Amino acid sequence: MKPSILIIEDDPDIQELLSYNLQKEGFETRQTIDGESGLTAACRKAPSLILLDLMLPGIQGLEVCRQLKQREDCRSIPLIIITAKGEESDIVVGLEMGADDYLVKPFSIKELLARIRAVLRRAGLEQRPAPDTLRIGPLVIDSARHEAAVDGKPLPLTLTEFRVLKALASRPGRVFTRDQLLDKISDGTTFVIDRNIDVHIRSIRQKLGEPYRDLVVTVRGVGYKYRD
Repeated sequence: MKPSILIIEDDPDIQELLSYNLQKEGFETRQTIDGESGLTAACRKAPSLILLDLMLPGIQGLEVCRQLKQREDCRSIPLIIITAKGEESDIVVGLEMGADDYLVKPFSIKELLARIRAVLRRAGLEQRPAPDTLRIGPLVIDSARHEAAVDGKPLPLTLTEFRVLKALASRPGRVFTRDQLLDKISDGTTFVIDRNIDVHIRSIRQKLGEPYRDLVVTVRGVGYKYRD
């Protein structure tokens, strides 16, 4: 079965360009022109991945992202933000809401395909059964189910957040640099920046809540570790 990609983009020329090139690479595509129809399409039939433009008529892209990540039936759908503004604040907000990656217009089709394949690869790896469940203190990570819980309370982690937390918790006390964590979440196949790790760590801590947010420790000038 071909991976399906939902394109939420109001520019018909960009929509046609994306759809043509993705279909040529073996993907199935669906297109919507605004945020409301994009939400409906995503939740009616979940795609393998969503390409989401931020500048949309009606419901803006960031609000679409927020609503998708709040829905139980849509939360796990990988999502790549597309923005023409290139403003770091929009990118950071999108990542904090749960987006897996981003692209700034104009971008090359080659780069787009590389990022799509990397995000889908990460999602596929996380869905593979794992023989063991990681238990460390109050934290439990079930790789087969792609679920994590702290003190018995489920954590609503995105794919990327799950991978970062699992990497840290699997080696408590070891300090990981940002580059090492980037390798853990991307396998070296996606284009990301150090800043992304800081955003994901902040989101993980927020979801851990008190008093467990301090389980993820910042080692100034180096990176992060899971408290041993």
